[in-house]
Amino acid sequence: MTSLPPQPISPLDGRYRKAVEGLGDTLSEAGLNKARVHVEVEWLAYLTSHSLLGGTPMGDDQLASLREWAQNFGQAEIDELAETEKTTQHDVKAVEYLVRARLESQGLGHLAELTHVCCTSEDINNLSYALTVKQAVADVWRPKFVAVIDELERQAQGYRDLAMMSRTHGQPATPTTLGKEIAVFVHRLRRQLRQIDQVEYLGKFSGATGTFAAHLAADPSADWETISREFVEGLGLTWNPLTTQIESHDWQAELYSRMAHANRILHNLATDVWSYISIGYFRQTPVAGATGSSTMPHKVNPIRFENAEANLELSNALLDSLAETLVTSRWQRDLTDSSAQRNIGVAFGHSVLALDNILKGLGQIDAAPEVLAADLDSNWEVLGEAIQTVIRAEVTAGRSTISDPYAALKELTRGRRIGQAELVEFVEGLEIGDEAKQRLLALTPAGYVGSAAKLLSYL
Repeated sequence: MTSLPPQPISPLDGRYRKAVEGLGDTLSEAGLNKARVHVEVEWLAYLTSHSLLGGTPMGDDQLASLREWAQNFGQAEIDELAETEKTTQHDVKAVEYLVRARLESQGLGHLAELTHVCCTSEDINNLSYALTVKQAVADVWRPKFVAVIDELERQAQGYRDLAMMSRTHGQPATPTTLGKEIAVFVHRLRRQLRQIDQVEYLGKFSGATGTFAAHLAADPSADWETISREFVEGLGLTWNPLTTQIESHDWQAELYSRMAHANRILHNLATDVWSYISIGYFRQTPVAGATGSSTMPHKVNPIRFENAEANLELSNALLDSLAETLVTSRWQRDLTDSSAQRNIGVAFGHSVLALDNILKGLGQIDAAPEVLAADLDSNWEVLGEAIQTVIRAEVTAGRSTISDPYAALKELTRGRRIGQAELVEFVEGLEIGDEAKQRLLALTPAGYVGSAAKLLSYL
């Protein structure tokens, strides 16, 4: 059999590449190496600018040129690193040699020995992962997440007064409004976003076992803890002073757990919208030229929400695994985290793809007011709650002697469909005050929504 040309194994790099392509700038192997080069160059710049370990300051033009090269890391550097790693069999060492070569080409060979000095590979890696994950959240995942929240709020406000039958346990229940139900998701998702925004991106820079041993051997007079703090914070990260060889990854576990929680709320949203579509509360807008079924031409399938469900589940499988795996390291170091962290981009990718589908799906649905109204008009029995509650209040106020109002309404309504006429007849025969009776007679399922619309003011 003839083999296919090289093909992507993951659909994120194939069928769905366009939806997630922004993540490749940070959470790919190349994105990680670009960050590593950036960290190595900035450490060299720090050492020389502070005249540490025999280094002398670079000229402004030399430093600007070196930083520009790191910033423009591209295909030439990717290819060179791949070739070097064939020999080194070590990715961070290949990065060190790449930076050394650049220094030589810029006439800065006298500084070459300061490249990667006092660093263990994990000093470079932990900072690089923190930088790339932070950027991926800020530049790709968060904007998609916020776009979904914004669209949900737009729809919540638009449908704030549109009465809708609730379905607790799948059964007709006290009515609400469609806008209020959507607003619940807005409120939940915004709370998760605030927690994600509060995550600290930690970084360590303290040598082979977190003790600054090599640093102090090279220069016992330097305040290496302050130097480490300044360097890490200068990269826009939070300094972690107490670590082993690795930064302990607790911040990553916290971030991924919160992202997984956000994903689960989105999954709940997707299943609810899917269900509302199935009972006709939402109409789907057919996409020109699209096929809903290979055999049933009438169908418009809710595929956006189904796709989102699957991708949220895949994302969470990885996010949960990362959060569980990364917090454990044998003694001062093992490499379990190294393999696990290479899948961060996959976890993010499935979440971003789900967000993309949810946003598109929300843009292809409209409420069906006539369906919602008909459903409400077919379920007058839901007013039983209001009636028995009013009777209880009337009994307490001394305006009624009815015993066990709940039982009376249960006998009338449980497991039965009753209409307006039956309910009116029942209310008119009640021994309650006239004001309360008139209030109940004026009540309809569509009007029994309490403060649903008003609650949107909490968004």
